Formats: sequence, structure tokens, C-alpha cells
Amino acid sequence: MKNPKPSILAFYSSLAIAIIAAIIGAIISFNFINTIILFTIVFFAGYLISFYTLQIFIYRKIKLVYKSIHHIKSGKEDASLRAKLNEDPIERMNKDVMDWEQDRIVEIEQLKKLEIYRKEFVANVTHELKTPLFSIQGYIHTLLDGALDDEAVNKMFLEKASKNVDRLTNLIADLEVITELESGSYTLEQEIFDIHMLANDIFDSLELKSSTRKISLSFKKESDAPFYVFADKEKIRQVLINLLDNSIKYGKEKGSTNVSFYEMDENILVEVTDDGNGIDEHHLNRLFERFYRADKSRSREIGGTGLGLSIVKHIIEAHNQTINVRSSIGVGTTFGFTLLRK
Repeated sequence: MKNPKPSILAFYSSLAIAIIAAIIGAIISFNFINTIILFTIVFFAGYLISFYTLQIFIYRKIKLVYKSIHHIKSGKEDASLRAKLNEDPIERMNKDVMDWEQDRIVEIEQLKKLEIYRKEFVANVTHELKTPLFSIQGYIHTLLDGALDDEAVNKMFLEKASKNVDRLTNLIADLEVITELESGSYTLEQEIFDIHMLANDIFDSLELKSSTRKISLSFKKESDAPFYVFADKEKIRQVLINLLDNSIKYGKEKGSTNVSFYEMDENILVEVTDDGNGIDEHHLNRLFERFYRADKSRSREIGGTGLGLSIVKHIIEAHNQTINVRSSIGVGTTFGFTLLRK
């Protein structure tokens, strides 16, 4: 049993309508040519309207009926077919329109968020670039205006200008890293390595900076042993350097920073804990945002690009792992992230 085609049904229905129209035209004294023209117009218009009406509203349902009959004959009853057969075509069209409208609303909201994010990012980058640029400009103009010949200040001004150049260089380097990570163009070079040994190497590289603030770097009990992970070693080095460097910058003078490792099924949990002043709870959810600073005045004084924690988050997420932070005022802060255990 073949399905009736909408083109055939439309042809016969439009032909019948056109014949009726021609007969009416003849009755009301249309001449032969006008009657033929009327017949042709009514036939083609009727065919198009009938075809699309049958195709959209009737033929689809007829196909479902035939499909359902075929399934019943073959002993296969499809619940989804029953639902479609009972569905009103107008109601379905209305649902499709509502779904389309909802998709557009979601899309518009996403575009609005992206626009806000873009504006904030441009404003933050502009601000971060302006501060060192204006400082460099000020020192150079002062030197050109005569301070270059003053041995008491010329070297000091040049050193300050150089520090701001370094700040600009670091900012651009961090922006390149985070753009690469966000675009997904960076390929992780993963290998098996001992993260305890890596952390110990970083302790040595930060010894001068930590000793300046009399902050001790050490492993917690039961963590001073090999722990093997599968990850991009150089990127994880960057993660640990950023976290340990922050603990030295914002930690309590004469305090301590401890690194600990915990085995968690398939993962290793790495925690970096300091005994500093802690961070207010309302800052914690935003710490990993670009350029976000919990203590803006102190952050400017200490330095940094404001991108370190954002880079850390992107590196960990590129490994399909997670990072979190917990903190208590007057007690300290702990950053924890996971890596695949080997």
C-alpha cells in the first residue's frame, strides 16, 4: 500500500476548483479567452495552496498513519509515533515558534554577557597598561628636563622606569598565555613526573624571595615523599610558582607556607596553604577572574599583572581537573587543585 502523494492530491483538487471556476465564468458571460485565463490562474494558484497545505498539515500526518500501520503489522509499536499522531499541527507549530523564541532569548543574553565581558576586559587592560606607561613617561621626561645630569636621582629614575618596563613585559606575556589557553590552541605535553620533586625545585627558586619576608616553605607531614602525576610538567610548574609566589606576597611576615599531597582514587589533590591574613568570603568566587584583586591598594604596591590566578585556573581546567580556594580571616588561605594520579 503506497502513501498518497501531496502533488497528486493537490493536482486533482486544484483541477476540480479550476473547472468549477471556469463554469461559473462561462455562466456569467465570460468569453472563451477570459474563461481559459481564469481557469489557468485558479488552477495554478489552487495547486500551490493545496500542495503546501497538504504537505505541511496533512501529508506529514498521513505518513505517520501509514508508518504506524506498518509498525503495528510488523509487531513493533512505537510510542513516539502515537504521540505524533495525536499532536495538533497548529499546536506543534506554536511549540516550534516558542522554542525558537526561547533559543533567541538565550542567545541574546549570552551576547549581552560577552559584550559586558569585552568592555570590562578592555577597560582592565587599558588601566593596567596606562599605569606603568605613565610612570615610564614621567621618569623619562624628568630625566630629559635635566635630571639626567643629576647623579643623585638619574640612576634611581632609570631603575624605576626599568621596573615598569618589566611590569609591561610580564603583563603582555601573561595576556599571551591566557589567550592561548582560552582559544584552545595550546597542546598539553603530558608526562609522568614526581610533583613533590617539582615543588621542591620551586622552593629552591623562591628561597631568596621567601627569606626576605622570613616565610618558610615546607611540606606537610606525610607529603614529603614522591607523588607521581600525569600532566604538562612546565604548565604545572607555572601553577605552583604562581600559588607559592602569592603566598609569599600576601602571607604573614615570619609565617609559613605548606604544600601537601593527598591520594584521591584516580587523582592527587595538591594544596598550598599559608597562615596569612585570609581573604573575605565575598571575594572568593571572583579570585580567578582576570585582573580581579581582593586588596587593590596592596596589590598595586606589591606588583603583579592580576592575571596569575586566572592563568592557574585555565591550566588546571585544560587538564580536565578542578581548582578551589578556601580562606578564613586571621587564619590563612588554601588553594587546592587535582591532577591525574600515576
